[in-house]
Order: sequence, then C-alpha cells, then structure tokens
Amino acid sequence: MVRLVGRSGSRSARRLGNGRAVRAPGSARPMGERRARHAADRPRWRRVAAPGARRRGGFGLREALGGRSLAGQVFVFQVVIVLLLVVAAVAALVLQGRVDTTTEARHRSLAVAETFANAPGTREALAAPDPTAVLQPRAEAARLASEVDFIVVTDPDGIRYTHPKPDRIGKKFVGNIAPAQAGGTVVEEIDGTIGRLVQAVVPVKADDGTVVGLVSAGITTARVGGTANDQLPLVLGAAAAALALALAGTALVSRRLLRQTHGLGPDEMTRMYEHHDAVLHSVREGVIIVGAERELLLANDEAHRLLDLPADAEGRQVSELGLDPDTAELLASARMATDEVHLVGERLLAVNQRPTDLAGGPAGSVATLRDSTELRALSGRAELARERLDLLYAAGVRIGGSLDVSRTAEELAELSVPRFADFVSVDLFDAVLGGEQPEAGTELRRTALSGIRKDVPLFPVGERIRFVPTSPQARALATGESVVEADLGQAYGWQEQDQERAGQVVEYGIHSLITVPLRAGSLILGLVTLWRCEQPEPFDEEDQALAEELAARAAVAIDNARRYTREHTMAVTLQRSLLPRSLPEQSALEIAYRYLPAQAGVGGDWFDVLPLSGTRVALVVGDVVGHGLHAAATMGRLRTAVHNFAALDLAPNELLSLLDELVARIDQDEAEEGGSAPVTGATCLYAVYDPVARRCSIARAGHPPPALVRPDGEVEFMDVPVGPPLGLGGLPFETADVELAEGSRLVLYTDGLVEDRGHDIDVGLELLGEALRQAGPSPEETCRTVVDARLPARRGDDIALIVARTRALAADRIAEWEVPSDPAEVGRVRAAVTRRLDEWGLEELVFTTELILSELVTNAIRYGAGPIRVRMLFDRTLICEVFDSSSTAPHLRYAAMTDEGGRGLFLVAQLAERWGTRYVADGKVIWAEQPLP
Repeated sequence: MVRLVGRSGSRSARRLGNGRAVRAPGSARPMGERRARHAADRPRWRRVAAPGARRRGGFGLREALGGRSLAGQVFVFQVVIVLLLVVAAVAALVLQGRVDTTTEARHRSLAVAETFANAPGTREALAAPDPTAVLQPRAEAARLASEVDFIVVTDPDGIRYTHPKPDRIGKKFVGNIAPAQAGGTVVEEIDGTIGRLVQAVVPVKADDGTVVGLVSAGITTARVGGTANDQLPLVLGAAAAALALALAGTALVSRRLLRQTHGLGPDEMTRMYEHHDAVLHSVREGVIIVGAERELLLANDEAHRLLDLPADAEGRQVSELGLDPDTAELLASARMATDEVHLVGERLLAVNQRPTDLAGGPAGSVATLRDSTELRALSGRAELARERLDLLYAAGVRIGGSLDVSRTAEELAELSVPRFADFVSVDLFDAVLGGEQPEAGTELRRTALSGIRKDVPLFPVGERIRFVPTSPQARALATGESVVEADLGQAYGWQEQDQERAGQVVEYGIHSLITVPLRAGSLILGLVTLWRCEQPEPFDEEDQALAEELAARAAVAIDNARRYTREHTMAVTLQRSLLPRSLPEQSALEIAYRYLPAQAGVGGDWFDVLPLSGTRVALVVGDVVGHGLHAAATMGRLRTAVHNFAALDLAPNELLSLLDELVARIDQDEAEEGGSAPVTGATCLYAVYDPVARRCSIARAGHPPPALVRPDGEVEFMDVPVGPPLGLGGLPFETADVELAEGSRLVLYTDGLVEDRGHDIDVGLELLGEALRQAGPSPEETCRTVVDARLPARRGDDIALIVARTRALAADRIAEWEVPSDPAEVGRVRAAVTRRLDEWGLEELVFTTELILSELVTNAIRYGAGPIRVRMLFDRTLICEVFDSSSTAPHLRYAAMTDEGGRGLFLVAQLAERWGTRYVADGKVIWAEQPLP
C-alpha cells in the first residue's frame, strides 16, 4: 500500500499511484513553458509505505540478491570480497607448502648422499672386486633408515653398483653427473618414474682427491609434504566459517536495504524518476490526483492547460480552484466516471475518473482529461490525409496500365476530378506523344481535359499552346518546380496568356490553380494543371505537395508509355521493312493478303510470294514465337534465308530441312555468345504451285494446316504431314502433292487467326471454315470476310493471311517435244521451235531461242542421259526447258582462245534473262527465260 504525502518547498520528486517515484528535472531540462513557470511552487512528493504494504510487484529477497537491485549489488560485492580473501589464504598456504617441501627434499637428499659417500668403508668397497656385494645391503639399509626413495652408488662413469631394484644395477645412471665427476655436488628436480623427485649426486674421493665413485640419493616431494597437507583442512574450515558469517551479515544488511529501495537498482531508480516525470508532463492527457481530504495532490502540465489552473493549485482544495461546479463536484466526489463530457471554458473535456482505494490503496482518486474538441479537428485532418493516401494509391493502380501516352494523360485527369480538383488539364510536348524526347522551348499540346462540367472555357483537347513567360505554366517549365496561383483574379501574369479567355475562366468561377511539371528524371514531359471552381478554398501548400506527388507518379507512367511508343514504333518499322511491300508479278495465282500486327507489341509472323522457274510460284508463311525487336529481326533473317533457298529450286521438304539447320545454328551461336532468347518455336509452311500441271507441293514445320476452298465452295483443311518446329531437328519433313482444280482458293495463315485463350484450336479451325464458306469467290473478298469474322477485339498476336486462287496455263501456250539422243535431231527441234514461235507471234525471238535450245539440247545429248524432252512455255516470259535423266549439273565456264568448245552455256547466259537448273525426281531440267518483245 502506498500513500502520497505532500510537502512544501521545491518539488524534487513525484510519485504516482503505482509507487514509483519520478525526479523533477532541473532548470536545464524544462518540460514546457507552463511547467517551467510553476516548477518552483509545486509540492514535493515522497513515498511512504503503509503498514502491511508489500514490496513493489511482490519483490522478495531471492530476487533482490540477484544483483539487479541496490541491495543485491551490495550483497554480491561483500560475498566476492570474502571469497577473494579465502582463495588468497588457501593459495598462499599451498604455495608456501610447496616451497617448504622442495627445500626439505633438497636438504634431506643431499645429507643422505654426503653421509653415505663419507661413511667408513664406502671408499674401500668401491675398490673391492665386487662393489655391489658390499654396497647393495648397506645402501638399502641406509635408504630405509633415512626414509628416502633410493640410494644409488655408481662408478665414476655413472654405471650403477646399487639400486632399490636389482635389475637396474649395471645400467647407466639417469641424471646430471658431470659436476660430481669434476668433484662438485649436484642437486636437481626431475620427473622420474616414481613421480616428481629431488636427487643429489656427490663424489666419493680418494686420498689424493680423485673421484673413485658417485653416490646419489633421491626423495619424492610427496613424502615430505605432509605438514602443509595437515594444515590445509584447518584453513579451509576457518574460511568456510568466515564465509558463512559474512553471508549471514550481508544478507541481513541487504534485506534492510531491500526494504528501503524496494528492489530497485541505482540506474533503474534514476531512469524511473526521469522517465515517469517526462511521461507525466509530455502526454496529451491531463492527469489529476485528488487526496482523501479533497485536496489536489498532483496536476500535470496538460491538466493545468485544460483546466486553466493557478500556479499554486497543488495542495489546495478542489473547490477553491475556480472550476465550474459540475467539474469540481466530479473531481471532489471520487466517484467512477468514463468519458464524461464537461464544458470547461470553450473546451469539451472527456473525463475518466477512478478511486485509488479499490485495491487497498490510499483514499483519493485519479482523473484523466482529454480535449474532445481537438480530437474532432484531428480526426478531420486524419480523414483528409486518408483520402489523399487513397488518391495516391489509386494513382499507382489506375494510371499507366495502357502504355499509351494520351490514354495515360487522360487517366491522370480523370482520377483527380472531383476528388482533388474541379478541372484538370494535361499538356504534353508533341515529341512525347510520338515517343521521342521533348525539346525545351517547343509548343505543348492539350492532351487531356477532365472536369465536373463540359462547358469550361479552357483550351480544348488537341489545341497547341505556347505559354507566355509570365504565366505560371511557363515558370513551372523554366524552373522545374510547381507553381500555385491562389487567386486567379489577381494573377495578371496568368491573364496575359489570353486575356479574353482568362476573363471567361474567372467569370466561370475558376479561382485557383496549381501547375506541376511532369518530370521523369531530367526530362520535363509536359504540365498538369489543376483548377478549382466549386471548392471555395484556394490551393495551399499541402495541396501543392499532394499535386507534386501525384504528378511524379503520373510522369513515370507517361515516360514508360513514351518509351514503349518509341520502341513499338521502331519494332513496327523494322517489321514492315522486312515484310514484302508489294507482291511480284506472276500468272499462276491471284493473291490477296492481310497482315495485322499485335496491339501489345510486334511479333514474328511473316509471309512471302516467290516466283520460281517454269511459271511456278512459291507461297510461304511463318511465325516466330515471341514479340519485340528480337522476334522481328529473327523473322527477317528467316525470310531472307527462304529467298536464298528458294532460288535453288528445292522441294518444300528440302527447303524446310535447310531452314531447320539454319535456325539450329542461330540458336547455338546466340547461346555461346550469351545473347538473346533462342529462335526455337518458329514455324513455317512452304507451298509450290505449278500452273502447268495444276499441282501444289506443300510441307510444314509445326504450322497450322492450310485450308482449301474448292471452286464449288467446299472447304477442307489439307492433310499435310506436320513436322517439328524449326530448330528442334531430329525428324525429317514430308511433302504432300495435291492436284488443284482451276479456281481453287488456297488459304495460308498464322496461328493468331485461329488460336484464342477462350477455346481450343480445333474450335478456331471450325470457325475459320465457316467464314471461308461464307466468303465471296475472289481472294480479296475472302480476306475481308475472314478478317471481319475472326479478328479479335484486342489482338494479342500477329495475324498473317494469304488467299491464292489458282490459275492454269492454257494448253495452247505449252509446247513439248521428245528428242532422241542423236545430234541430228537438233535441227528438227530448231524447225519445230520456229514454227511454234511463229504461231505465238514471237518471230523476233526465233534466232535467240534456236540458239539457246540448240546449245541446251546438244549438251543433254552429249553429257546427259535419255530420255530427253524439250518444253516451251509462253507466259509473261518465254521459257525454254530441256529435261534429261542425268543428275549432273552443268557449270558455266569461260573458254580459252584455243578451246574448241565450252562456250555454250556462256552464250545461253548472255542471250537469256535468267537461266538455271532444277532437279526433279527422275533427273534435271535446265531452263532459260527470255523477256517478251
């Protein structure tokens, strides 16, 4: 139980109801202006223990002696002193006993050795024929009598004559005998087989002084240490008794000190005084303690402020403090109260009061006071801060998701209205809208405008604006700092921008603005301007800080969108530069196509149309997995490779095999260099259509199957064997040969047209088939119908589509002859060619054609193998072809002046526009093309 007793004079400590005391700070540590003013007049509080009161927290002797309290520290200190004294006494006794033991052992061993060496008969026994027989009994008798461990007699060289253990007689003595051999005496301590011992070695001298033998006597230190060991128990007993007495006396002293200090240590007591005093006068609640006689015992600084108490309030009756009757009655009554509201002056105080004698404490009460008026104001500020945090959080979530510069600016404007401003405008540099870095001093474009109404007289979206130097926008651009205009009616610099429009704005009711530059690093992307109209308060510094934070987050999103726009534009430019800009002229197919890049980023879809020899045409469609510059660049490499491989007139399966090896090498090179991602996952479909035979050869590597629309409108997906995607290797590719009726439509596409996250690819193929059945007969109509039916709302992947309607070369434009392997047949071939060219109206090409076919047929007869066939095709060019069953390819060479032949192919190459060799299943075809006159 604790009582608080008042005492006049300067206050040195205060004690609360929990029994802890707090020391009042000195003048060097004021706790507030009011506290410093009244510190000298407040009463001092000391702790008085009531009868039967327990120690704080049930603190007992055992805890006190633990060393944390002041009593425990005194107890431990005295115990340590007693222990040190006991240890010092025992150590001194042990060390002294050890010294005395060693000294006695040295004296005894030396005395025994000298006595035996000088004993009568020892010198004569050494000269006897058998010294051992004489000396051994004497040495043992002397050893037993003198209580040493051994007496050893040796010759001058240290060979033993005697020893307690007879088996060691005749062996070399162990020890330092050199001084004794010289006539001196040796006493030394050694560790022998029987323990730590002291041995002495003395010489036995003849009459002439020569050493005739040595005598050694030794004794272990254990045999001479009995005195010290006998004294040790007595010393330890006395030390134990002294320690017990010291502990008892110290415990009594510590117990008394414990009661006086209540188990607190010096540092803890100091910290408790300081902390309790600091807490009592720093809390934002008033604390009042009223005693049993209705006198005010304690009032902290906050209570003085809230109740406007006089400086000498402590010690006076509550009724004398000038409080209103209700508050004074409550504080004097000591009744319980919870958040009871009282009007004190202009403040509404919430009072909580509890009596202090509920748990056996002293009579009185403790009351706490809170200013609910200030709490409501603080609650309002907290709500405003929460709303602004919500605004910033929403900005981080909602702004910048589209990666579109204009849309990001619109998101910023829409988010700020009406939560922060009534109207918001965003002005950006034109370069930012195009994905480039802005240039200082250029005009800005109004990119977004949002507000509570649509008829605001601000610059509309799309307007190009050049701000005058006196405007806040121009100052913000120049300095990079936000600018606040609290009263637009008086802001003449702002009105100079457009005086007529400025008057309309002020008349409209807009009275305040904040303009903040949109900064991303060192770049200023534009401005965001916030306008107030309906809200009567002008923008202040807190609003300016919020606007800057909002603009900073939006600027990052706008800059990300700008960078994306730039990279997307570069990738699209690269991609379109790698795709065919126009289709080559050819007569075999009527072609229409569509290429639709993905909205999220460029991909690797591609297509091409390649004219081949013999009026044939190759169609190719491919897809590189992934998006971005890497996919577009890889697509360009594959398209170039297909161009080169197609020039070799390879079969589709052979071309895909070469393309597969190329992709594998690309992957390997990039893996070794640690570069970008591999190309594995690229797909390709390669088809070759021959209008003469009306046949189409198709091979595919992991690509969706082509669709065929027959002339009657029937749709089917061609059964073309599928190979693995390019770059995987391991499996061969197969070619499917299909005969196509004239007017059939061959549809090639990429997976972006049929694949969708919402359904399986089989469903996509069915939907594509339905669109093809509804399409018109022309390739252009087919492309339009398919794209309208299958184009998703947001393209996640590129779409490439080719529709090719087949044509057949008319029979009257084809001429063929079988040629026997006889050089004489060359003339008949020339005659037949001349007649057919006359029929076609190509008389101007007769000479060159005869010369070309003569050379080609002659080479086939001479170097090839039968059968030999000649074919002429009249298309956009005149094509001459010579077939033989040999697989040996001709080579163009330059003949020397003395060579009789070797100029045939050179002449063909000079006369023809193009020429080459095409391998077929049963031989080869050498062809040459001539332009029509």
